[in-house]
Amino acid sequence: MQFVPYLNFDGDAAEAMAFYAELFGGRIVHQSTFGEMPPQEGMPPLPEAVKGRLMHVHLQVGAQSIMASDTMPGMSGQADEACAGGYRKPQGMWVAIQVDSADEGRRVFDGLARDGQVAMPFQATFWSAGFGMVTDRFGTPWMVNVPGEA
Repeated sequence: MQFVPYLNFDGDAAEAMAFYAELFGGRIVHQSTFGEMPPQEGMPPLPEAVKGRLMHVHLQVGAQSIMASDTMPGMSGQADEACAGGYRKPQGMWVAIQVDSADEGRRVFDGLARDGQVAMPFQATFWSAGFGMVTDRFGTPWMVNVPGEA
């Protein structure tokens, strides 16, 4: 069994996942847009502004994965719930990252913190040589942790 975070974005999933691929040393193994979906019976036509949004993207980092998509904005004549609810900022969760060293933790944390919002600076704690909490510029909340005692 493997747990895979599935992130949602409001039109910037491609930018966010390319950033994560570079920062985490991973690679995008699949990416497709809403415009590439084959038409289906009963499906309303997609507005041009939606066609370039990512329907699905899969980032592989070693044996781990992160997946994501852009949400569909509300479309004329349909409730937001019918369009995946539109975008909502993540609430009540963090994506936790375990790194091998305080230096690697600092590098990852600083990358995520660039133009983001720090909730707890990366520093040694009673349980770890390095721990910090940050919401990156794409709105994703992260915890960066060095396992083991300080």
